[in-house]
Amino acid sequence: MPARLFRLPVRPATLALMHDIAMSALAFPVALALIGAWGGLVADGPEVLPATALFAGAAAICFRASGMYRGVWRYASIRDLVAIVVASAAAIVLFLPVMAVAQPANLLPWRMLAVLWLLMVPMLAGPRLIYRVFKDSSAQRAGPDGRPRERVLLVGAGDAAERYIRATEEDPRSTVRVVGLLDEKERRVGRLIRGIPVLGGLDVAGAVIDALAAEGRMPARLILTKGREWIDGSAIRDLMAAAEPRGATLARLPGDFASAQRITNRLVTPEPVALADLLGRPQTRFDRAAVERLLAGRRVLVTGAGGTIGQELCRQIAALAPERLILVDNAEFNLYAIGLDLAERFPDQARTAVLADIRDRAQMVRLFRDEAPAVVFHAAALKHVPIVETNPCQGVLTNAIGSRNVADAARLCGAAAMVQVSTDKAVNPSNVMGATKRLAEGYCQASDVLAPEPGATAGSEGRRTRFMTVRFGNVLGSTGSVVPLFERQIARGGPVTVTHPDVERYFMTVGEAVELVLQASAYGMRSDAQRGRILVLDMGRPIRIVDLARQMIRLAGLEPERDVPIRFTGLRPGEKLTEELFAPAEPLSPSPVDGVLIAAPRPADHAILSRALTDLDEAAGRDDIARVLTLLHHLVPEFRNDEEVGAAPPGADRAGPAQKPPAPFSGS
Repeated sequence: MPARLFRLPVRPATLALMHDIAMSALAFPVALALIGAWGGLVADGPEVLPATALFAGAAAICFRASGMYRGVWRYASIRDLVAIVVASAAAIVLFLPVMAVAQPANLLPWRMLAVLWLLMVPMLAGPRLIYRVFKDSSAQRAGPDGRPRERVLLVGAGDAAERYIRATEEDPRSTVRVVGLLDEKERRVGRLIRGIPVLGGLDVAGAVIDALAAEGRMPARLILTKGREWIDGSAIRDLMAAAEPRGATLARLPGDFASAQRITNRLVTPEPVALADLLGRPQTRFDRAAVERLLAGRRVLVTGAGGTIGQELCRQIAALAPERLILVDNAEFNLYAIGLDLAERFPDQARTAVLADIRDRAQMVRLFRDEAPAVVFHAAALKHVPIVETNPCQGVLTNAIGSRNVADAARLCGAAAMVQVSTDKAVNPSNVMGATKRLAEGYCQASDVLAPEPGATAGSEGRRTRFMTVRFGNVLGSTGSVVPLFERQIARGGPVTVTHPDVERYFMTVGEAVELVLQASAYGMRSDAQRGRILVLDMGRPIRIVDLARQMIRLAGLEPERDVPIRFTGLRPGEKLTEELFAPAEPLSPSPVDGVLIAAPRPADHAILSRALTDLDEAAGRDDIARVLTLLHHLVPEFRNDEEVGAAPPGADRAGPAQKPPAPFSGS
């Protein structure tokens, strides 16, 4: 039948007013009896009835005027209690002159009025509280569809937890019931938040889940209620390890809800814990003003603009309003993709897309002269270790010679700064990719301390070009990294392939990596005394790849080995068990920038290194792999791999030993 047939004949607000008038009428004689004033007020009993009626009428007027009936009893709150307190006092104040006129011989004692007020407040507020408790308890037992609500255990006993509990209680659409909280502060254990107990610390999560399960209140999910700066990746991994074997999953509140400064009753849907949450990265402060001073209103050029790092660089730089953003890449589709993305995000940003190859020196010089960039971010590189290992000449031409071309073009055309994006694989390299990136680092270091070349254009700040190298580890989810590979393998049911059970890597999200690159660059421009230094990003602690694989399987709602097997395939050519962010010969010191360290390797001799790179360019251009490897081992003495020094891969031209050039890194 239509729902309107079941409507009450009286509006709920009218029923609430009738209730309050009845409670007021009852409170009046009770107050008289409590102070023993019944006999002293009037000569006989029936005179009490007119006085009670007068008080009930005064109360009705004050209650209607107070706005008490715009609220709903189901959501009665402190605000409603305040309205009751004020309206009750107003009713007594209004009643006094009325009573003085109606029964002037029977003035009420002040203590009776105080007792009357003290009675009215609980008699009016009590039923509202009882009704709300009843509705809350019934709502907690069943969701909007009548089925039992999902039990959850909140992690973090703070403001966001209180807001979330309130939202689940007050939103009729909520399907969640909070059964307890965990918190890192031991002093909160045993306390209550909106009636929900803090059951223990994060370190006893497993025991708390077991205890709730024994009581028949097993939580289906653990929900992180605080922001990412509050709990590190290792703690999240421990919580996941405690929850998932017991059948519970891990989620977190949306960032905008966790950081909200006001109470909200909107329906909140927790988000799955992201892979980035497991990294254990420290939160760093972004100095936007310093980066704006470096980039705002200037022409900025990004090589490798279509790659993972390059794309994020372009997005973050565009947000800082440069005069023009020049995108350079040799992959047509990647260049198109980042151009389309920027057009959608920053439609007013002036930009130029240039299809170019950094290995073409003449093209780079023409490009830089035409565009006249003030700041250059050089992110173009070949990064896949096994592919570069089997194609060493191409790795040399792109990573070493291409970087030299970009650096020389920046210096000749008067750029204020060039930022070389480097990798931890350049430290004590065990592969060709790392060795070529170390050469690129060395060339930028040598260029940074080099006097201006005759005929070179002055930089935009009237001084020689500043060359900065920023070194960091793996970017989470970048093209060619293990994360997309693991995702594909998990999606098809496995196996997930890991090279070695002990292999570990540094990881950072692409957004944070680029943010720190920008901050490090801004610091490098301010500190001319740091010329020739390398800026190293603080990557936190390395993560074992097998642990990363297990966590990704769990994030997919599966169990490692049971649902998705893990297989070890052995280290590939050129791979190390553990990467390093700086070498023993690179004295390390802190910088004023949070998350950035300074390494001080001895710069190479620019003239010697330039001649050596020319030899390397010629050998790579002839595809002379043996000569290329010989030169790489000589130019980067710390370069070691499993092959004999100077040997070529199977099938390569094994020419006789060539004359060695002078060592540019001697003494470093």
